[in-house]
Amino acid sequence: MSHEHVHDHERSHLSEMELRVRALESVLGQKGYIDPAAIDLLIETYEKKIGPRNGAKVVAKAWVDREFKQRLLAEPVQTLASLGYAGMQGEHTTVVENMPKLHNMVVCTLCSCYPWSVLGLPPVWYKSGPYRSRAVMDPRGVLRDFGVELPEDTEIRVWDSTAEMRYLVLPMRPLGTAGWSVERLAAIVTRDSMIGTGLPRLPDGTIR
Repeated sequence: MSHEHVHDHERSHLSEMELRVRALESVLGQKGYIDPAAIDLLIETYEKKIGPRNGAKVVAKAWVDREFKQRLLAEPVQTLASLGYAGMQGEHTTVVENMPKLHNMVVCTLCSCYPWSVLGLPPVWYKSGPYRSRAVMDPRGVLRDFGVELPEDTEIRVWDSTAEMRYLVLPMRPLGTAGWSVERLAAIVTRDSMIGTGLPRLPDGTIR
């Protein structure tokens, strides 16, 4: 990706904010304050090497491999590291499993602690004051805002993420996915389902 200038045909596809970012990058690069190659590497890292796709692969593997799932729940940090998902704010990650009568949800009430290695950067709403306060006081209402309606007899357990401990939710595998490959299963695992504010999304758009 070049940061020197924006071609006319590219300009028409960029938002005003993207154009401003490109212009700022160009100025900073010309003054020697930033290295465009380093920026490209950073972007590639966040797009391809860390992020929700990593977490989705972990969840899908746990759905099809019972032994892996047991290791993941018992020794999450070591198990994630064995897949190459270590560091990047994921050094102290534990995995909590959703069950038919138990739904887990994660919040960071103090700031925005988050397992970057498997979920990437936290979404804006995760860092917002309303979410951080309401997730603790009214988790069922927050889930409803996200389009998740759980049975009244389902316990909702809220985990407060900190610098010492971050959480990854292992959502329940949807019915009707027997025989699916890990790759196909990973495609239905959403970021929100691994935070606990959502559920896996099937190809037809339904969430389960």
